[in-house]
Order: sequence, then C-alpha cells, then structure tokens
Amino acid sequence: MALCFISHFNRASMTSAGDERLIKQFGLDPLAMGWVYSAFLVVYTLCMIPGGLFIDRFGPRVALMAMGFGTAVFCAITGAVGWGLVAAANVWMALLVVRSLMGLFTTPLHPGCARSASYWFPPEQRALANGLITGAALMAYALVHPIFGALIDRVEWQMAFVITGVCTALLTGLWAALGADHPPNRWEGTDVDPRLGGNASRGSQPGFSGARGSRLKIGGLSGLSSLLRDRNIVLLTLSYAAVGYFQYLFFYWMHYYFDQVLHMGKTESRFYAGLPNLAMAVAMPLGGWLTDVAQKRFGHGRGRTLIPRMSMVLSAGLLMLGIFAKDTFWIVLWFTLSLGVLGLCEGAFWTTAVEIGGERGGTVAAIMNTGGNGIGLLAPVLTPWVSAQLGWTWGISLGALAGLLGAACWWWIVPREPGQATASP
Repeated sequence: MALCFISHFNRASMTSAGDERLIKQFGLDPLAMGWVYSAFLVVYTLCMIPGGLFIDRFGPRVALMAMGFGTAVFCAITGAVGWGLVAAANVWMALLVVRSLMGLFTTPLHPGCARSASYWFPPEQRALANGLITGAALMAYALVHPIFGALIDRVEWQMAFVITGVCTALLTGLWAALGADHPPNRWEGTDVDPRLGGNASRGSQPGFSGARGSRLKIGGLSGLSSLLRDRNIVLLTLSYAAVGYFQYLFFYWMHYYFDQVLHMGKTESRFYAGLPNLAMAVAMPLGGWLTDVAQKRFGHGRGRTLIPRMSMVLSAGLLMLGIFAKDTFWIVLWFTLSLGVLGLCEGAFWTTAVEIGGERGGTVAAIMNTGGNGIGLLAPVLTPWVSAQLGWTWGISLGALAGLLGAACWWWIVPREPGQATASP
C-alpha cells in the first residue's frame, strides 16, 4: 500500500507542478503539458507486458524493488531539470525523456502488487486486499495537490521533486529489507497450495479461461499469444481500458477544469480536485469488500461481476449530472460521487486478472493494465483537444461513454473458480 501511494504521488505531482509553475514559467500551453503527462503513460504502457513477464520470472519482491529505486531516481532528476540541467528552451524535451524513463521503471507496480496479494491472501479476501492496495494509490491523487502544492510554495518545485524522490528511495529500502514474495510456510516441502482447498497443486494452476475451459500455454511467445487470444482476458482488458480513460480524465484535468475553466480559485481548486480522488480511495476497499460479500451470496461468477457492472454504469450517470450542474456545490458533489462509485470495481479487476492467469498472473494483470493505460493515456491529450473544438462539456462527456462501454464487457466475462483445476487441452 505504501509503495502504491508514493509511486502515484510521484506520478501525479507532475500535474501539480505543471498547473502551478511549469506552464507559466516556460510558456507551455496545456496541450504541450499534456504530452509531458502522456510521455510517462506511453512508455509505462508499452513496457507493461515485459514488466509482467519480469514479475512472473523473478517474483513481486524483486520487481517492486526495481520499481521503487528506479522511480526515486527519476523523480529527483525531474527537479534537477529545473535547476539548469538543460537550457530553458529544451526543458519540455528533457521532461519528456525523464518522465518516460520514470514510466519504464514504474511498470511492475500494480501487477506486482496484485500478484503479491494472490500469494498472501485466500480467495475470499483477495478483492478486499486489492481494493486496499489500489485505494492507497488513489489516496495519493487525493492528497497530491494540497501536499505537493504546499511543498512547491515552500521550497519551489525543483526541490519538491528531490524531496519526494528521497522519500521514495527510503520506503523502497524498507520493502527490500522486510518484504517477501509469499508467507514463509507457503508450499514448503509440497506442491499443494493450502489456500486452494488442499486439492489444487501448483502444477494445476497455469492460466485458465473459465469461459472456454481450455489450457492457456504458458511458455514463451506461444504462451503470451494464447493469453492475448483468450476471450476473458480481452474483455477484461477492454473494460479496464474504459476505467483508465475515466480515471485519467479526472487525474490530469480536473484541477485545471476547476481552476481555469470554472474559475473556482487556486486554493479551492486544489481542495475540490482532491475530493473525487479521496472518494475513490475510500470506495476501492469498500468495493473489494462488497465483491467478496457478493461472491459468497450470489456465487463466484455472478458475485464477482455484479459490482463492476453496477458501478461503471452509475459512475457514468453521475459524471453527466456534474457536467450539467450549475452550482459549485453540486458540480463538486456529482464529480466526487462519480469517481468514487467507479472505484468500487477496482478490486474485482485485479483479482480476476491474476486468477485467470494462474502462474502467469503477473503477465495477465500487465496485459489488463496495458489496456487501462493504453486508452487512459489518450485522456491527457484528447480531453483538451476535444474541449478546444467543442467545449469542455464534450471533452469530459467522453468519460461517461467510456464507462458505459466498459460495464457492457462484464456481461461476458466468466471469472475462474478458486481452486479450479486447469482443463486438459
């Protein structure tokens, strides 16, 4: 949870610095700044699947160590760019390169955390565990504008990035010293995983598609190709792509929308932009818990898909209410509830991805996250472009459409039953 928090804080701090200092200091327009935001996401997305393969090969502990120390270095370098490391005319290009490299090292974050949760928690608690982890990430978005903004006011943006980079390195050092891939007694001296009821062995857990009941080859390129053709994985990825677009719309442009479009004021915009992210941070573990409860009451398949279907449809409707509201109170309330309700589905996504993948759980989670960020990275650039052509109402409304399309995918996703053995080819 702590690694997720600090990683997303470092990622989102770029928007705070961009809105309050960089755009004005270096004469950048919002579209140019949007490309800096997207540079991180482009590399993060393109390298996500190799990051998943790395997790499955070396384990989540090593993968998260590489993530933490790598992002710490490039977070600090982001600040150094503003100290004259490059000429002022080249700052935009330098930020593109630095944030791209930071995106490269961040790739194992969420697949690694989800893989670790699958090792440490039994099936009936995994959605809640994943909800807590992703909730910590969203707590960072809720706090980044007031905290990093205040840090910028006190020590300027260059030193602020250096300070957060040092904090990231220290936290990663604790993970390196205290973290582990799985509980010490797990599978010791036996091939049987007690969390799967004592009947399922590690050898019976390779990637499984409950929709077709077929074995997913897990070796080499043929294994990756099988994963990419699996219907469950494709639908899960498309649905998470919708979530990614919806989220990044809020993460990268809500502060600007409140401040520059609605003219709510600097201090108020910082506070209001954090509320939707705070709501989502609270809703993610709540959604994980609700998913676990729904599974017990309605069965594994129906219970696992119920919360994502409902939450994505409802969040789209709430977003539209916020767009057409006139009073500040109602605008902020509907936007806050919209992103909060969307967060209810997060635990179901990560739990389902790792379970479908089995021994390739890190890779499947990475494939899903590739979709989430592949479409999500369009939001920082597409939102201001559409808004410039048609107005901000249309630019933000695209998020509601994405939410509805993502919800539809869950009608055809069939989660894997815990402990279910892989069918023979």
